[in-house]
Parts: sequence; C-alpha cells; structure tokens
Amino acid sequence: MKMDMLKRHDMDPIVASILDKALDGKELSVKDAIELFNSNEVNAIARVADSVRKKKVGDLITYVINRNINFTNVCIKRCGFCAFSRDFREEEGYFLPIEEIVRRAKEAYMLGATEVCIQAGLAPKMDGYLYIDICKAIKREVPDIHIHAYSPEEVLYGAIRTDTSVEDYLKMLKEAGLGSLPGTAAEILDQEIRDKISPGRISKDEWIRIIKYAHKLGIPTTSTIMYGHIEDARHRAEHLALIREIQKETRGFTEFVPLSFVYHEAPMYRYKLVDGIKDGPSIDDTIKMHAIARLMLNNIDNIQVSWVKEGIETARTILNAGANDLGGTLINESISLAAGSKNGQLLRPKEIRSVIKSINRIPAERDTTYKNIKIINDNHIDPLDLVDDTSRFGSYHELIKMDKFRFKRYGSG
Repeated sequence: MKMDMLKRHDMDPIVASILDKALDGKELSVKDAIELFNSNEVNAIARVADSVRKKKVGDLITYVINRNINFTNVCIKRCGFCAFSRDFREEEGYFLPIEEIVRRAKEAYMLGATEVCIQAGLAPKMDGYLYIDICKAIKREVPDIHIHAYSPEEVLYGAIRTDTSVEDYLKMLKEAGLGSLPGTAAEILDQEIRDKISPGRISKDEWIRIIKYAHKLGIPTTSTIMYGHIEDARHRAEHLALIREIQKETRGFTEFVPLSFVYHEAPMYRYKLVDGIKDGPSIDDTIKMHAIARLMLNNIDNIQVSWVKEGIETARTILNAGANDLGGTLINESISLAAGSKNGQLLRPKEIRSVIKSINRIPAERDTTYKNIKIINDNHIDPLDLVDDTSRFGSYHELIKMDKFRFKRYGSG
C-alpha cells in the first residue's frame, strides 16, 4: 500500500510524507506524530495504520476472558478525573474482604476466565501486605488463574504502607503469585498535566521507575494513556515516544491501551476545577489516538480498543484503524461505569466474537501476555456465554448500597 492509493494529490504533503515513512517501516518522530494529531486526514491515517497492523499482526483480533475485581472505592487521593473513589467517611464507600475477592476469582475461573484484573482505591491506613495476601489467597484456591493486578500507584502505596522499597515489594508480589501489572495510573506522562488533573498522584518519574523495575523482574505490564481532557497533540505524541523508549530498553510491555476520558461524572469536569477541560475526545480524536499509536509504537505488537470506554460501534471502527485487540469480557467493570460510561459491565465471548466477525476478521482467545493464542471455531460455546442472569455478578451501583460490604466494617481506617 502506497500513498497514491489514498489520493495523495488531495492530501497535505507533510502528512503524506509522514504516512509514507510509516508504510516504509521507519520510526516516526514526536514532530511527525504532532502533525498527524493536528491533521484532518483522519481516513488516510486510519487506513495506513490498518495496513501497518495487517503487516505486523495479521487478521486475528484477540480477546481475553477475564473478570475485574475493584475491591474498594475508598481512596486517599482526589484525582480530578475519577468518579469512582469515595472518602472513607462517605456512606457509599465499600471494601470487599479477601474471602469475597477469592469467591469472585473462583466464580470467574469456573466461567472460563483465565485472568482476574484487580485494581482499587488506596484505602487509608490499609495494611500494606493486603495486596500480597490477596494474591496468595487467590493462588491457594485458583492456582491456574493469572493475576493481573495493581497499578504502579498501588505498588508504590503498598511499599509505603509496609515501609519497604518498591523493588522488594514487587519481589514479594511476584512470589505471592502476581503475573502482570496493569500500566494504568499513567494518564499523561507529563508532570505539568499530572499536577493539574491529579495533584499528589504518583509522579511521572515514579511511574517509569516502577514499570521498568517490574520489567526487570520479569513482570510484564500493559501500557496506557488517558486522553481527551486538557492535553494537546504534543503531550500525546511525547507520551507515545516515552512508551516506545521504555519498550526499547525493557521489552516488557504486552500492549498499549488508549483510554478516553469519560467526563460525565468526573469532578474536574462537573465542577470546572481545571481550566480548558474538554468533554472527552471526539470520534476523530479517538480514531487518531489508536491509529497513531499503531504507527508510533513499532515495537509493541498489540493495540487494544476498550469497548467499555468507546462502545461497540466505535470499537468496530477502531479495529479497522490499527487496533488488533478488543480487551476482555470484564464481568464487573466499576471505574468507567462510575464515571458515566453507558457501555455496560460485561461482554460475553460470543458477543466479542460476533463483533470481530462482523468486520470479517478472525476471533482468537488469548491469555494475558499474548503467549497462548487460539483461534475459536464458530460452534464454540464458553461457560460465560450460557449465563443469562447477570444479576448474580452485581452492578457497581448495587455494590455501593450493600451494607455487608460497607467500608466501616472491613476497612482498617
């Protein structure tokens, strides 16, 4: 595919030359990415990204059968983008005990899940060994499930609460059964932006240090960006370049996941706490974010589109604009839901496969680290496909009303 197929004579010549460079497999610069982010040539960027995707990973679209367990919404931080967290004094604060976390992991495994994804708020006065104890308890009961848990923010908090180094804390987590870290808490890796949208949150340098050390220990991670709030094209481009440089050094990222800012209930949007706040990214911004990630991140094979953030119709578009992974079944998704996402908490495997086949691509189930990928035939039925009554899983809004999980009962703060 060359740019003459995209009616090159109608295009901005600078954009055309950058896309030619991408098609030739050359590394794009920050300046190149800024040009693409600021360009109106959305269709051309998407088509080139899709061509690069096909050359790099073929026509498989992967997914993982997993369950999210957000075990507490109580948090000492007050990030401007987060509508999930609650102060420990609030009536809606909840805290799942370890036995309930394990029960959910066992249920997920019985339904075919290969992964549990565990993230939560930073509860005050939390026992710093809690994260480790959760891993041990899950592995005792469900030894074969992969534990994908704890953002760099949580790792740092656990280290602080145990008065140990991040390095030693990561070693303890790995020994307890942790399989990989979500590369969340990255937001935008620009300290000036972070100080505006999440003052007091983990710093850019701390995030990088924890990610690199996890990779050094053989703990793979995902990588993410949260966009569509107050950042501009330069911030996005520099974030991508930084992720690429870390990957050159460590080879520890399994995927890159753009996460659009869900603004509806976000405090910094509702109360106009930050100057220049936007009401999330436009559809063109979303397409470009995924497509340019594919073009910039030549050393990360997998670009995921989050169906829970974007919705199914937008996800279909993005899967034709450079993305090759549709994420997980989730079963319980609390953080985006609390922020105002309307896309649900669960997508069954058969529904994921239907989305993939609708764009004439090949569904393939994967494990967390993309090391085990199997193409699923048309007649395959997963246990989760047979679950009609999803009320057993409980929605986030139901959970925060349940007295038996009130923070005051199970929290230590």
